[in-house]
Amino acid sequence: MPYRPSSPYAPRRRPRLTRRSRLAVRPRLTRRGRLAVLAGALLALAVATAVPLLLLLPRDEPATPRVPPAPPTLLVPEGWRSTQVYEAVDRALALPDGTARKVATAPAAALGLPPEAAGNPEGYLFPATYPLPEGTTAEGLLRYMVATAGRRFGTAATAEAARAQGLTAHQALIVASIAQAEADTPDDMAKVARVVHNRLARGMPLQMDSTLNYALDRSTVDTTVEDTRHTSPYNTYAHQGLPPAPIGNPGEQAMAAALRPPAGDWLYFVTVAPGDTRFTADYAAHQANVAEFNERRRQEGGN
Repeated sequence: MPYRPSSPYAPRRRPRLTRRSRLAVRPRLTRRGRLAVLAGALLALAVATAVPLLLLLPRDEPATPRVPPAPPTLLVPEGWRSTQVYEAVDRALALPDGTARKVATAPAAALGLPPEAAGNPEGYLFPATYPLPEGTTAEGLLRYMVATAGRRFGTAATAEAARAQGLTAHQALIVASIAQAEADTPDDMAKVARVVHNRLARGMPLQMDSTLNYALDRSTVDTTVEDTRHTSPYNTYAHQGLPPAPIGNPGEQAMAAALRPPAGDWLYFVTVAPGDTRFTADYAAHQANVAEFNERRRQEGGN
């Protein structure tokens, strides 16, 4: 038979062992060897058990940096009158009663009011949430509120939109304050603003309970004939045109309503029930709505 070299990819052949040779290659442990193997196994088991236990032990966590507490805040809701803002400022800053009012009404007060305000902050204490860091003063806080109102309402766009309605920016703020006081929703605010514009255009007195309430320093839905005889310039039953100044501090939605009221011929409105404010151009329909309002009030009062 010719010689054939073995393939390099073929598995190597193992030498055949006889029974004697197979028995000869089995290692045999001595008694000391068996003890060594047993000790090694026990050591491995001990290590395997200790590692999970070590993982359960508490570690030294890195120290968490201490975050200083946030400063307290003061919330000024939309529609608050200046008197309410002054009282809230005094409480928030732990000042004697009347401190903020004195600051705001002092002849030398420098709150940054526009000339049209004639020194009266009403309408210019912008409603928002204000932080009160340590060292906050009543003057500094009120001045910041006025500055915020200036940034929101004292823009060229606001002045242009007011002129389109035949108003100054200050007069638009007065209309916004009435809409804010008379209505609860943006849609109703816009319709109230339209009623104000329509009445001004027709030379009709506004006859707004909100302005009379401001004159009498109260909040009520009940207006008597005697109330309408009050001599205050804020009594829009007795005096024609807008009151001399805002009757509260309106928010941006009320200002938007004053600047861009919807189209409509409404001249009258009354809130018959919560969420049910009715607008009409017909006086007879308005009288019927007022009668329904009065009947509801009578039933609620048990009269």
